Amino acid sequence: MILSRTLTQFGYDVAQAANGREALQLLDQTDGVSLILVDWNMPEMNGLDFIRALRADRRYGGVKLMMVTTETQIEQMVTAIEAGANEYVMKPFTREVIEDKLRIMGALQ
Repeated sequence: MILSRTLTQFGYDVAQAANGREALQLLDQTDGVSLILVDWNMPEMNGLDFIRALRADRRYGGVKLMMVTTETQIEQMVTAIEAGANEYVMKPFTREVIEDKLRIMGALQ
């Protein structure tokens, strides 16, 4: 809810999915997605598998991806970036951290 509210304040229209599979289905029904924030720890399809699936689909090559998670090990961050995440944010985070990461990604002016 915090991320949804923050992204709305930044001018994004926000949709939410409970897991990676649901997110992929939602993407198939949605046009113009430019940014996705994903958690590593989701049921059915975790965030890492979601990123891999998304990056394997040419339609979503330009979508910015940010992993926002409680996973704090450097190896996991490297794995997520190598899989196609543009940024990685560890929880807990502040609004300012999200804003800075969005700017770094070019997803916020």
